[in-house]
Amino acid sequence: MLDTRPVSFITDYFVIATALNERQMQAITEEIQKQLKKRSILPLGVEGTPQSGWILLDYNGVVVHLFSAAMRDYYRLEKLWERAPVVVRIQ
Repeated sequence: MLDTRPVSFITDYFVIATALNERQMQAITEEIQKQLKKRSILPLGVEGTPQSGWILLDYNGVVVHLFSAAMRDYYRLEKLWERAPVVVRIQ
């Protein structure tokens, strides 16, 4: 998770994660939406598909980027936003 507040006005945090396959990507996406909906938090937008290797969930203050390994390596968001402090990293 990156704290983007010091470097961007777009959102406060980026959550960047990798799914091992399309099925896992779909399951993670659905679970995030399900858990946040229970708290009456709905996404402002959802982009991408598991087949594309990238899904973005925009929750205004938090944007979730869920990638396949290949797409995460291609986009390299951590490098693009390297000035954003890392809040937590789980490997």
